[in-house]
Amino acid sequence: MQAPPVTKYRAFPPIHLPDRQWPSRSLDRAPAWCSVDLRDGNQALAQPMSVEEKIDYFAMLVKIGFKEIEVGFPSASQIEFDFVRRLIDEQLIPEDVTIQILCQCREDLISRSLESLQGARRAIFHLYNSTSPKQRDYVFGATKAEIVAIATHAVGFLKEKMQPLVAGGTAIQLEYSPESFTSTELEFSLEICEAVSEVWQPTPTDKIILNLPATVEYATPNVYADQIEWFGKHLRHRDRSLISLHTHNDRGTGIAATELGLLAGADRVEGTLFGNGERTGNLDIVTVALNLYTHGIHPALDFSQINEIRDTYERCTKLEVPPRSPYAGDLVFTAFSGSHQDAIKKSWPKQSGEKPWDVLYIPIDPADIGRSYKAIIRINSQSGKGGVAYILEREYGLDLPKAMHREVGRLINTLADQTGRELTSQEIHAAFAAEYLDRAAPLAIQHFKSTETETAVRCEVSIKIDEAVHALHGEGNGPIDAFVRALASTALPKFEVLSYSEHSLGKGAEAKAVSYIQIKTAQGQTLYGAGTDTNIELASIKAIVTALNRSIAKTADK
Repeated sequence: MQAPPVTKYRAFPPIHLPDRQWPSRSLDRAPAWCSVDLRDGNQALAQPMSVEEKIDYFAMLVKIGFKEIEVGFPSASQIEFDFVRRLIDEQLIPEDVTIQILCQCREDLISRSLESLQGARRAIFHLYNSTSPKQRDYVFGATKAEIVAIATHAVGFLKEKMQPLVAGGTAIQLEYSPESFTSTELEFSLEICEAVSEVWQPTPTDKIILNLPATVEYATPNVYADQIEWFGKHLRHRDRSLISLHTHNDRGTGIAATELGLLAGADRVEGTLFGNGERTGNLDIVTVALNLYTHGIHPALDFSQINEIRDTYERCTKLEVPPRSPYAGDLVFTAFSGSHQDAIKKSWPKQSGEKPWDVLYIPIDPADIGRSYKAIIRINSQSGKGGVAYILEREYGLDLPKAMHREVGRLINTLADQTGRELTSQEIHAAFAAEYLDRAAPLAIQHFKSTETETAVRCEVSIKIDEAVHALHGEGNGPIDAFVRALASTALPKFEVLSYSEHSLGKGAEAKAVSYIQIKTAQGQTLYGAGTDTNIELASIKAIVTALNRSIAKTADK
């Protein structure tokens, strides 16, 4: 990098728009969408899609709900031409879907493109030519007037040569792009678009699409919004035009630029699923559409099965959706942070169908887009007690007492530190069971029976202590109290029960119950035990035994 001061690069000049309106607006409806996956996205692939893959992809786009789909550049190659023909000849285009094709402003390419559209019901014919000062200078060596002439001649030629198709029942709408719009002088962009419109002669019921691309992203999103608002304000016959956005992501702000461009008055958006496209990619339509949805605006696109969409995308493009990609990435609904996990766990139960969605750290209900709740909280060394408790409850039905969360959290954090990686839910449950449920030494309960008398509860206990079996008896105000008193007759450490809770682990007569018991030893040590059994009384006795076993083990470790 150049040492300061940086003279190699320069800031993009601001747009003079003192009365700009877009900053105070809010989006209240979805734009018209056009997928350019099969052209712009496809040309960016190291291994372009086969015709069969493009057909599968086209079917997916139709299922999502796209009404305009750019299907290729039929004058560029035989494969592109054959794909357009196959869509038409095999009647794969639904009546409410319009295909779009791209073409440079050249007579031979226009003629070839028209051939590909024979028999189509409707098509958008997308013409473009480069307009920026550097393109005019470096590439074409042409004046502004010559660049305008290229565009207007092409439109006039198209208008003449398409008449046989129109007579045969094909409706053709014109889309024109001043390529590199954002780096073209605004006045010249307006001039060439109006010159094209003058030749085409659109009407309020048959509008021209004026596509204003950020072919390369050079400026902050607010500059793009200013450009779009300026263009819309100065465009004659705005009622005969649809202003379309086509952003790229060179600065990483293509989504923001599109959203601000919509606030600035645009009607239509071109982009791809998951942002596939040249260099850093095109606009990610999935993100913009679901951003609208999370603000209560239906995007008129259906992403309710986003996992299936992602699978088709990855199969056809040979690309992978990054794990942090909004909405569709593997980790976007996953919290590793302890404080985040705790907030999610506490806010989730407060949701109801009567209130707007408001789970902390999760801006959309994963179920709305076919995502699982299973991976919302995952555990590593950064995780906290709330996340561990959430997993044990959601996946194993273990609703731990709140005071137990910290103790179990420390256990799992230690395990995560030792392994140096994320822990699976199975590993978390196994560690919990080994520590709290399965400890059978030095104490192991062999038999327990309680009976009620008029004044108390009596218990008979057979318990193994260091391989020796002891027959004990106790009496108390309940089974737990009677068991504690029975153990007091042995040399075991003295303790008291601080808290007790229990719940069912299932339904029906054979369902197990789980008990959680916290004890405090004479040395002031407090800790939990847990037990499960189809008999709730026996589950409680097992919980006391595991708590004692844990206490004895901890004392021995010291």
